[in-house]
Amino acid sequence: MKLFYSPASPYVRKVLVLAHEKKIADQIEPINTTASPVKINEVLLAHNPLSKLPCLVLKDGRAIFDSSVITAYIDSLSEPRINPDAGSDRFDALTLEAMSDGMLDACLLMRYESTLRPKEKFWQDWYDGQMAKVDNTLDLLETRLMPALNGKINIGVIAIACALGYLDFRFSDKKWRDTRPNLAGFSAKISERPSMKATQPAG
Repeated sequence: MKLFYSPASPYVRKVLVLAHEKKIADQIEPINTTASPVKINEVLLAHNPLSKLPCLVLKDGRAIFDSSVITAYIDSLSEPRINPDAGSDRFDALTLEAMSDGMLDACLLMRYESTLRPKEKFWQDWYDGQMAKVDNTLDLLETRLMPALNGKINIGVIAIACALGYLDFRFSDKKWRDTRPNLAGFSAKISERPSMKATQPAG
């Protein structure tokens, strides 16, 4: 399998962390790829019409995307499964993953607003609106979802851990730990897992 990836992407990191947890990371060939919302990567476009990362290309040439589909596929490759197969535990895990992806979507929109948009067109209200989504998610995690985060590891737990890592990576001036001690403790603990250490963002 070939994985089109960027070492800075938190969505890619989610995939790679799961691959390490499943002990199949050595079966994935990473292909460092640049993707931009304003410039199409023709190599990536040949496999993914959205030209977005990550994109997993299987041995038969089929491409799988986005990150939530890739993680579901990787989890299906071997036992034991990371995710519950059915019931409320399964949908709780998937909802955590969706919550993480939504928070990361907001983070990327802020990055685009501050780094790609011409400075004279910067929209502060838009930026603040995206940051509010991040803060609302962090607050919900801190006040209501710590039992889920501190339970059995699943794709939702992995995804939230990667999202918190991205905040540290790209928004290092955001002191999110100051008012969220429970979430800070979770982040510190899960960051010690070998899968997290092996997938530190860069770039």
